[in-house]
Amino acid sequence: MANHTLEGKRLEAIPRQPVSHRALIGAVEGTLADFLAVQIAALDAVDPALGGFARTARDLVMAGGKRVRPTFAFWGWRGVVGSAEPVEAVLPALGALELMHTFALVHDDLMDRSATRRGRPTAHRLFAAQHGDRFGDSAAILVGDLCLVWADQLLARTALPPATLLDVRTRYDRMRVEAVAGQYLDVLGETEPAAWSVERALLVARHKTASYTVQWPLGFGLALASSGGDPALEEAYRIYGLAVGEAFQLRDDLLGVYGDPAVTGKPAGDDLRTGKPTTLLMLARRLATTAQLDELTVAGITRQAEIIAATGAPAQVEEMIRLRVEEGVAAIADAPIRAEARATLIELATAVTHRPA
Repeated sequence: MANHTLEGKRLEAIPRQPVSHRALIGAVEGTLADFLAVQIAALDAVDPALGGFARTARDLVMAGGKRVRPTFAFWGWRGVVGSAEPVEAVLPALGALELMHTFALVHDDLMDRSATRRGRPTAHRLFAAQHGDRFGDSAAILVGDLCLVWADQLLARTALPPATLLDVRTRYDRMRVEAVAGQYLDVLGETEPAAWSVERALLVARHKTASYTVQWPLGFGLALASSGGDPALEEAYRIYGLAVGEAFQLRDDLLGVYGDPAVTGKPAGDDLRTGKPTTLLMLARRLATTAQLDELTVAGITRQAEIIAATGAPAQVEEMIRLRVEEGVAAIADAPIRAEARATLIELATAVTHRPA
């Protein structure tokens, strides 16, 4: 009961008209903090080692991040209900998306053997420092699993009618399946890069990133508003979500090669090191001369980045990003949503696809 009281006091400070981005993120993080405190206490009571394990999971969840998925879900919801609707009821659902995202990040970092995330050691590196690499890998898998279970638990606390929650849950499940499917294709591509193509790289981007970053969070928000039956709005959100979500991943491809780790919080060159067949790399191979292609297969990471730039592939990816942002914005231009939500989604389309390098 104390947990709900604290949450209620925190939410009373959120302005009703309108909810600013900072207030939204603060409310989502406050909901997560309250929920995770209870979960940690329960595991701590079983064994102190479990409490430490849960605190590491909590720290990964709360370690910054842009909170992109809860933000899109919120505006998908706000586009229907308007600015006067209290946000309290949907906060657990928004927080659940961030827990699901942490699950995906922890497992992705392990598969890619990434050293840092958000400027901090990745989960498998944190645990490896305690008891070695094998322990680190195993513990990271379990942390990811725990975050996914927590996401389910928090989603179930959403105070909405059962029929509405069932629609929300159906979309949430579809989002998770697509994210796992995209991740599998991503891993598969690293094993057979010669058989990959620009088109297949975009398919991976669509499932691994676009669907669970923008498309399904918007649809998730639509379901939270009990408005999943509006075909025009469904289609507008779908087109916007796929276009902006793909642009988001294309920007990530560029940052993965040319980004500054001090800004991105992730090592530069990880995609090249693992041989990940991103759209950027597939375009570079398509555009490369025979000499460039031959050198690309044997060069070090720094030289690979130079060759990719020389092929003109980064410029083409920039154009692909521009076109997708335009497509997404056009999709919601006449959509039946509140003006404030339309304006914010237009701003977000640019903000999430033009992140600093």
